[in-house]
Formats: sequence, structure tokens, C-alpha cells
Amino acid sequence: MTDDSTGDPHALFTAWAAEARASEINDSNAMALATTTPDNQPSVRMVLLKGHDERGFVWYTNLESRKADDLLATHKAALLFHWKSLRRQVRIEGPVSRVSDEEGDAYFATRSRDSQLGAWASDQSRPLDSRETFEARYEEVQAQFEGKDVKRPPHWSGFRLDPQRIEFWQDGAHRLHHRRVFTRRTDSWDEGLLYP
Repeated sequence: MTDDSTGDPHALFTAWAAEARASEINDSNAMALATTTPDNQPSVRMVLLKGHDERGFVWYTNLESRKADDLLATHKAALLFHWKSLRRQVRIEGPVSRVSDEEGDAYFATRSRDSQLGAWASDQSRPLDSRETFEARYEEVQAQFEGKDVKRPPHWSGFRLDPQRIEFWQDGAHRLHHRRVFTRRTDSWDEGLLYP
């Protein structure tokens, strides 16, 4: 088990995420991403965490998707990791900004070629008349890039959430859960506990 005595929420998240990689069957880096529209309509979906360090939590998406529209309009989001096998959750809230083009390019280059082509072929979140239309479009993109490197599309990049609040939730018997919360101050973290 993890040594939870650290007062650094980034170090604690790294330790919990490492345990989740060893115990979760699929996608231990899956997280619920919650956003709101400018008129406060909430929306949530699952995305994959692709980077984490002292600067924050990073994921990638089509910049013309609904989630990107929300993020670019409000610059705020919340994340939730639920690791059922460990009976743990981590909730994270904070402002969001786009990653640099260099960071987006570097990550895009690590994706499989099929995923790279899919980023060009998909008008993510827009209506689609049939699956055949998308498959035909994918084949067109495949032919277009035949024998060439696939560069990152201008409409595809990443976002970074700069955490201002991180809660670590550990299941307890009889619903007597352990909730540890960190709140960002200018250059440090305040730490406390919450009732279950």
C-alpha cells in the first residue's frame, strides 16, 4: 500500500496512479472530465490522462469538440479518477489552458498512425449521417497521407488543468470513508480532512 503521509498532493497522486496501473484491468488513466457551457449547462465525459507533473494534468482532444468549446469559453474544469479495484477516488478542480504547440506536436507524434489519421478524419461531436460516411472519410485521409508523416491537425491539441483543489477519497467500512483535501495557496498547499 501507498505511504499516504506525504504532504505533497502531486506525489500522492503519482503513488496512487502507480498502484492503479497495477490493479485496474483497463485504462487506469481514464478520468471523468466535467465542464460547463458559458450559460452553466454541465457536461461530463471520460477522457484519458496523458501527462501529469507539477504544472498539472494533461489530456488531448479535437479543439472543435463540445468539451473544447466549453473549456475555451470558461477556462475551468473538474476531473475525477475512480479506481474501483483500489476503492479510491481523486477529485481535482482548477483553471484550464491549452498546452503549447510544441507539447501538442510531441504527444501527437507518439500516437499510433491510425489514431493520427482518425484525428484528421473526425469532426468530433458533430452529427454523422452514417458510420459508412466516417469510414469513407478515414480512407480518404489514409490515401492523402500515404507514404507521408501525419502531422498534428491545427484543430487538435491538449489542455492542462492547473489544480487548485485535490481531494483523495479512500473507501471505509460502513461508509466511514477517509477524505483528505489539499487546497492551493500561492506557492504551497493547505491540507485538511473532510467528514465522510
